[in-house]
Amino acid sequence: MSSPPKVLVTGSSGHLGKALMLTLSHYGFTPIGIDIKPSPLTTHVGTIADPDFVSSVFTTLHPDLEYVIHTATLHKPHICSHTKADFIATNITGTLNLLEASVARQGGVKTFVFVSTTSAFGGSLTARPGLPAVWIDEGVVPKPKNVYGVTKISAEDVCELVNKESGLPVVVLRTSRFFPEGDDDEERRGSMGDDNLKVLELGYRRVDIADVVGACVKAMEKGPGLKGKWGKYIISAPTVFKREELVLKGLDRDAGEEYCKAVEGVREVFEGKGWKFLKRVDRVYDSDLARRELGWEAVYTFERAVKKVKEGKDWRSELTGRVGKLGYHDVSTGVYTIREETQQLP
Repeated sequence: MSSPPKVLVTGSSGHLGKALMLTLSHYGFTPIGIDIKPSPLTTHVGTIADPDFVSSVFTTLHPDLEYVIHTATLHKPHICSHTKADFIATNITGTLNLLEASVARQGGVKTFVFVSTTSAFGGSLTARPGLPAVWIDEGVVPKPKNVYGVTKISAEDVCELVNKESGLPVVVLRTSRFFPEGDDDEERRGSMGDDNLKVLELGYRRVDIADVVGACVKAMEKGPGLKGKWGKYIISAPTVFKREELVLKGLDRDAGEEYCKAVEGVREVFEGKGWKFLKRVDRVYDSDLARRELGWEAVYTFERAVKKVKEGKDWRSELTGRVGKLGYHDVSTGVYTIREETQQLP
């Protein structure tokens, strides 16, 4: 009987990395975690910016690796605490080190999954007040606004280059927000309760971490069969809105009314909770391509969340609670520092 295929998970001490380490065995894989920070689920501690460390993982330590899910990154909250050179070293050079080690591995890695971000769309995302909401799909050209976005887009380009040169199957997943912390925009954070805002976001710009894990698994499975062994996908809960001019204009004028038109009974549920609607929605993420080409189906949708709220149950996945709020800094920098692990690790 053959052993489960091994998957290298980079960033295993972070939110998505931890979620993958906790769940990949249930999908029939053996996860191997690496991170610059130690954690109970991190197998080897080291930086992906060090090519010797990366090479040792693929050769001496685990020469039988079959898949890579690359989640390790410096995030937007690190802009205040890290230099541009740090971002380049981790997000670009680190990605290249992993790609080259994947190509060099004897027999080759079956699929390399790079977890990117919808934040990289940057200036393409936000329509000015008075303009219809922007519909964001894979055809929209990113316009990064900061070093985080610039380095993630550059890393995507490096992925595509290595794919074309070597034939390594590579899948890029541009995930929408799944962080458990409060919004980094103080005005949005103060406009309504945290649950209220996050449930609304599921309708157009949020995805549950359990569904991101599911997308990673689908990407591993489908990568070798994709055209050119390459694919780039938005991963976000399916939007409740339609790509129609009247709807997109309505989201600018009265987003709450558009929510109520789109989902039956949502007004009554929100009124019962004393919840508010957003006055305006400026962008809508379309993840339909991932559904069609990867066979990915989100479980934790806006409609499901409304149903759970009505029943008085938790609208999040159980995995969200297991992962907890891990924070991004060792020293307090505000909403992104809080560490809350809500359950004991198994």
